[in-house]
Amino acid sequence: MRRTALLLAVIAPLCGCGESTTTEATADFQPPAAARHALGAAVRKDLAALRGATAAFHDIETAKAAGWSAPITGCMTDPTAGGMGYHYGKVSLIDGAVSVTEPELLLYEPQKNGRMRLVAVEYIIPYTEHPRSAQPPVLFGQQFQQVDVFQLWGLHAWVWRENPSGIFASWNPRVTCEHATDVAAMAHH
Repeated sequence: MRRTALLLAVIAPLCGCGESTTTEATADFQPPAAARHALGAAVRKDLAALRGATAAFHDIETAKAAGWSAPITGCMTDPTAGGMGYHYGKVSLIDGAVSVTEPELLLYEPQKNGRMRLVAVEYIIPYTEHPRSAQPPVLFGQQFQQVDVFQLWGLHAWVWRENPSGIFASWNPRVTCEHATDVAAMAHH
């Protein structure tokens, strides 16, 4: 718990202010057929399980009631790579272990009408639990990326918003922070 408090203390101050726009997409988003076929059967099965486990969290209040209530970042955006949105964390899961159906973070894009739209999840492992010098953790057959600014390993899964950069890419050019009140402008790496 102390490590989690430290992680939140490091991440929270990195947020700023701003706004964003987006088009609505259906809650039952599925990657294009070509992308689905590029993924192995086991990964497709895991992604389906993830969608099933997070489907109720399209309603952010339901997500908060289930424990994803810690605001981790402002609406994250990059001028060239796109956006990530707001990150809400379930602090009890930030412990060095990951589970397909229990992502540490849920990512929400602010909408023009003031609502929050679930777009992705992120799995994170702090460097204090899995050192930066170690081999990257792997989930869905994908290596986690080093996120030095937050001192952690991270892996995104864009299971609720199509991402032309790829389902496991960090940034999504279709996600913006135009309608956000708290923007964290970052540069991708």
